[in-house]
Amino acid sequence: MFRITTAGRALRATALAGALVAATLTAATSQTAVAGASVPTTKAPAAAPGTTTAGAVQHAAKPAAKNGAKPTIVLVHGAWADGSSWNGVISRLQHDGYTVDAPPNPQLGLAYDTATLKDFLGTISGPVVLVGHSYGGEVITNAATGNANVKALVYVDAFVPDQGQTLAQLATAVPGSCTGGPNLTFAPYPGAPAGAQAAYLKQSAFPGCMANGLPLKKARQLAAAQRPLATVALTDVSGVPAWKTIPSWAVVGTADHAIPPAEQLAMARNAHARITTVHAPHLSMIKRPHTVTSVILQAVHATT
Repeated sequence: MFRITTAGRALRATALAGALVAATLTAATSQTAVAGASVPTTKAPAAAPGTTTAGAVQHAAKPAAKNGAKPTIVLVHGAWADGSSWNGVISRLQHDGYTVDAPPNPQLGLAYDTATLKDFLGTISGPVVLVGHSYGGEVITNAATGNANVKALVYVDAFVPDQGQTLAQLATAVPGSCTGGPNLTFAPYPGAPAGAQAAYLKQSAFPGCMANGLPLKKARQLAAAQRPLATVALTDVSGVPAWKTIPSWAVVGTADHAIPPAEQLAMARNAHARITTVHAPHLSMIKRPHTVTSVILQAVHATT
C-alpha cells in the first residue's frame, strides 16, 4: 500500500511529524521520489501585484464556460478533514449547474494519493478544474501533471510544492504552524510498515489550530470526523509540478494557524498563481465558501 517500506524510513517519517514546527529536514536519503528547488519565503505584505482581497472577488453572473461546456469541478480535501469540508462550496457550484466531485483523499503517502487521484481523474471525460485544500494541494500538483483535461488548478489554504520538495520541508519553512508534535497524536494502522503511524490532530487543539473563527460546536464536529495523515506523506518528494503548464489560482486565509500565510503566499507566487486573500482560518472553504466558490469560477471562466 505504501511507497515507503522499510522500518527505518517509516520511523524517520514519524519523528518528522512529531516535530513538524521546529524540525529541519535532515535525512534526504529517507525521501521517496514521486518525480530540487527551494521556494523562497517572504513575509506577507498587505497587498501585492497579482493579489486581491476577498472584497474584490465577485460571484460570476454567468456560470457557463466560454465554449459552452461546463467543466467538472474536482475538490480534494487535506489532512485532518474529509470531503464534507467542501459542502458549502459544493452546494453553490451545483446550484450553478456544475458537476462536482469530492472524492476521499486516502492520505496514505503522496505517491499513493497521487496515483489514486490520477485514476479518479481518468474516469472523467471533458475539462476539469482541480481544487486542493492544504495537503490536497500537494496531491493535485502531482496528479494533474500531464493530464490535458485539467484546465486549471485552485489552491485553498494549500501547499503548492515545487519539484524535489517535501511536505516536511514546506511545513517548517516559516515558523508559526500549530501542527507540531504537542498537538498531534499517533495510532497504528493495518498494513503500515514497522514504525509508520497515522497522525491525528488532537481534538483539544483542533478549534484553535484548524478552525479558529468557526463556532466551537462546528469545530468540535470537524475534529471528531477528521481523517488522519500517514506519517510517510511527510517525506515523499514532489515531482514535476502541474502548475508549470496549467494556470493556477490560490486562496490564502490570512488567519491561518496551520500553514503560515507568508509561506502560502511564497508558494503561490512561485507557482505564478492568481492570489486572493481572505480573512479566514485554515478552512477558508467553510468560513468563506462564497469567496472560494468565486475564485473557482474565475478559474473556470478563464480557462474553459
